[in-house]
Amino acid sequence: MASRKATNPLHGLVLAGGKSRRMGRDKAGLSRGGQSQLAYVVSVLEPLVDRLFVSTRADQQDEKERSRFDQIVDRYEDMGPVAGILSAMDEYPDVDWLVVACDLPNIDASTVSYLLQHRSPDRPFSAYRSSHDGLPEPLCAVYASGSADIVRRFVAEGIHCPRKILIRSDTQLLEQPDPNSLHNVNTPEDLQDSVFGTSS
Repeated sequence: MASRKATNPLHGLVLAGGKSRRMGRDKAGLSRGGQSQLAYVVSVLEPLVDRLFVSTRADQQDEKERSRFDQIVDRYEDMGPVAGILSAMDEYPDVDWLVVACDLPNIDASTVSYLLQHRSPDRPFSAYRSSHDGLPEPLCAVYASGSADIVRRFVAEGIHCPRKILIRSDTQLLEQPDPNSLHNVNTPEDLQDSVFGTSS
């Protein structure tokens, strides 16, 4: 992949199209200090990117919280997070994408800024190395302009997992400055160990 242009815009994409089956309620709407988890992640990313979008499914776009923000609606079905990533790349193919999941309660500006400052100028993907298993963290990562073709090739082979895509690609891996920053919440039990505590 050729070196990306220094002038490439950087767009942010907050992935909020999940069905939250394990949580039993919409993770994007979890309340924290008077704002939703989705609004919190948007507030972290927005100052760091040229434009910010929320990734949603078609049946979510009129939902009260998601409709507050500019959206990119999934163009693909039953593909998980990669549906949102590819839909964003389809809509704006000539930008670099900062992709972050909405269910990261500990994500903060310093974590995101460090990723942006140390991303590779010529690799298609830049991501943190998981503090648990050393593998890429694909849902706090930069997907460079031009990497859509790589993602599509994997999808054509039936590989829809963003982590597997980054594992099998030329990915810049960074050590996390704060290992807790990328812990996500998937179940009600996870909430007890997170910033949410017992809030609802």
